[in-house]
Amino acid sequence: MTLSLVHVNPETGTSACLAATGSVAVGGYVNHCWRGTGACATQGLATNPWYPETIRRGLEGGLSARQVLDDVTAADADAARRQCLVMEASGRAELHTGTANQPALSAALYPGVAAAGNMLANDRVAGAMVEAFLAATCDDPQAVLAEGRSPVFRDHHDSALLGALIDALEAGLAAGGDVRGCRSVALRIESFHTAPIDLRLDWADVDPVAEMRALAGRVEAADFQAFLGSLPHH
Repeated sequence: MTLSLVHVNPETGTSACLAATGSVAVGGYVNHCWRGTGACATQGLATNPWYPETIRRGLEGGLSARQVLDDVTAADADAARRQCLVMEASGRAELHTGTANQPALSAALYPGVAAAGNMLANDRVAGAMVEAFLAATCDDPQAVLAEGRSPVFRDHHDSALLGALIDALEAGLAAGGDVRGCRSVALRIESFHTAPIDLRLDWADVDPVAEMRALAGRVEAADFQAFLGSLPHH
């Protein structure tokens, strides 16, 4: 009942996550990222809000995305109801989609960026999100998509990341999105050179993409950028 995207730039440790759903307050439960460590999205027929802490500790302890994902699902009696996407610091992603999740199911996993969703309008949604994100952030999107190469992220990658996440959201919704429509959106960005950006739209009646772009515009305004620049980031 949700679509999500996770991203890690292995060269800088910057990480990001995006989630959108047809119900309220997706940002309170689904998308999580940690600079230098990785990212995850915990969603599905019913999310498990306790997955992220275990996943974070496992990644920090040197476990792979596959290992931490196996650990949390093995300990969950309702794992069949979960969909969980994990990306480690290297940019490698792994996905669990339990058998109880409702179609359409969609996933697209590539080095540095991955997307997944359930109860979607069709199985093209995740791919559309990844394609839009790569087009906005790297110099070799076709090589990533066709050959599985690691992306060559542009020099201004971090400054363009907020807009790229919203581009990915727009592409996913244009491809069909959540079959119920999109009512809430959340994104988070963590890096080693600035304070985190954590934006949440808990309910949208009309156009969530437009509302997120307006919110991003306020974040990118000079006064708020000065505020962010004054905050500690380590």
